[in-house]
Amino acid sequence: MKFNKEQNEAVVHRDGPLLVLAGPGSGKTAVITHRTQKLIQEYQVAPSSILVVTFTKAAARQMRERFLRLTGEKNTAVTFGTFHGIFYGILRHAYGITSKNIASEEEKYGILRELLQKTSMDVDDENDLLEALNREISTVKNGRIPLTHFYSACCPDEEFRRIYEGYEKRLHSRRLLDFDDLMVYCYNLFQKHPEILQAWQKKFRYILIDEFQDVNQLQYDIIRLLALPENNLFLVGDDDQSIYRFRGAKPEIMLHVPRDYPGMKQVVLKQNYRCSGEVVEKSQNLIRWNDTRFEKQLRTENPQGKPLEIRSFENETEETGWLIRQIRKDLEEGCDFREIAVLFRTNVGCRMTVEKLMEYNIPFTMRDVLPNLYEHWLAKNMVSYMRLAMGGRSRKDFLAIMNRPNRYLSREAFYEQEMPFEILYQFYEGKEWMCDRIEKFEHDLKMMKNMTPYGAINYIRHGIGYDEYLKEYADYRRIKVEELYEILQEIQESSKGYNTYQEWFDYMMEYKEKLQEQAEKIRSQQDAITISTLHSVKGLEYDRVYILDVNEGSIPYHKAVLDPEIEEERRMFYVGMTRARKELHLYSVEERFGKKLAPSRFLVELEEAPRRGKKK
Repeated sequence: MKFNKEQNEAVVHRDGPLLVLAGPGSGKTAVITHRTQKLIQEYQVAPSSILVVTFTKAAARQMRERFLRLTGEKNTAVTFGTFHGIFYGILRHAYGITSKNIASEEEKYGILRELLQKTSMDVDDENDLLEALNREISTVKNGRIPLTHFYSACCPDEEFRRIYEGYEKRLHSRRLLDFDDLMVYCYNLFQKHPEILQAWQKKFRYILIDEFQDVNQLQYDIIRLLALPENNLFLVGDDDQSIYRFRGAKPEIMLHVPRDYPGMKQVVLKQNYRCSGEVVEKSQNLIRWNDTRFEKQLRTENPQGKPLEIRSFENETEETGWLIRQIRKDLEEGCDFREIAVLFRTNVGCRMTVEKLMEYNIPFTMRDVLPNLYEHWLAKNMVSYMRLAMGGRSRKDFLAIMNRPNRYLSREAFYEQEMPFEILYQFYEGKEWMCDRIEKFEHDLKMMKNMTPYGAINYIRHGIGYDEYLKEYADYRRIKVEELYEILQEIQESSKGYNTYQEWFDYMMEYKEKLQEQAEKIRSQQDAITISTLHSVKGLEYDRVYILDVNEGSIPYHKAVLDPEIEEERRMFYVGMTRARKELHLYSVEERFGKKLAPSRFLVELEEAPRRGKKK
């Protein structure tokens, strides 16, 4: 294989630490496999003393296969693995742990669910909260943060600490470790037993790490120990593609490596072999607005290609309609479905596109779980109100919304499976203020009886006071109420055009069935459009890429406020842009749910890079 000057410089590197800054499409995998080959065949390094680390089992397997094809061998003593896999191997040798000692996701969530139910928290979005707790427990472990110094963003601190301690206790009592413990225990093992560390240092004399921008602090600390005393570290990554801050990966770790290894060599792989000249130029303009990065300028010898299509639409319906027409045009021009990707910032944003693709029978596959908006607890609350308004008196529906907003009703009052209001009046007999509340509740349901679903949701939110309840709930749960309002607004919008509750319920049922059918189809489809979030599309490439809703509040996401957060959003958009080989389409909308929206600041930034010292 013919390498360019920078690639060759990396491939022939022998001893000591080297940082390879590998931009999108710069051939980093080839550099890693060829450098490994050179270590063995030219520098006479024993294959068993080489460790190649990447982040997923699939990536490690692909890397190994490429290496075997390159060397023509059927097997190799080189170790290819993930961080978790390597650390598990080390702990297996030290403590004799087996796969039975690793907690499955099911077991982890089972423990957390059990602990959550023992708290005093009023929780609706249990799955969301469990995911947030899981993430925060991970952050505490990976950052080696003392529990007293950690402030939870998803629930009151004392509740988080109680759940964390209970979770650890239960894991230990069952002789289980979670994935993060593999790293925590490995680090502690090396600290307490220098002789064990020394044995592994002798074993792995050359360490190559792919996607280095994704390491967290604990992984980096262990690798630094493992690489001593020779420090034969070959670190390959792109700080501009660091987009997993929520997992503890920060570009700062990569930026500080030269400080940790004075005299460390650096190589920048500047040549982009993937994208058109237009995509390279515009994406470089964009990313140079970030301050926390290594200064570099990528280039390509590929044709300039088509200019970016940057287009604004009146609303989401117009945007989706145009997208479908463009995709049909792509197909007429001979582009395969599999060469088209439609990208969003979050998987909630893709609902309308998914509905349209199903309607037009266009095959698609999803990189993320396809969420059903109508399975959200907010939608279920609206449905409970509507069923009661239609005359239903199910205990389950009453329990779901009796204190939303707070009416101070007790669960004990609802002791029958079917609950006529008479029973409630009897339960609270003599308590006039409570009977007044029940009367108001009954009156509200009567008011809703003949409303359209859209009108009813509006009445529940503003007439009954559900929006106020959400505000209190969001404060308690430490989440932004805007997120809940946005989902509820989406539910309300989707109910437009239905005259009766039953019509809307029927549509929800049909939609659920269609999603299940689609999930079945996705498994068997070879040639299909990719629908993905910006996070999940990293490492992939397509001929034509569409990024939708490039608006303030979406890209960058409204949660991003501080400079490091905005820089991460910019990196995420950069990752999305650089998935495109030939064509890139960036769409924004002017209004959503009746609110005016501004196009993303990133659309302005990609037209012109900042002059040095003149940023922001």
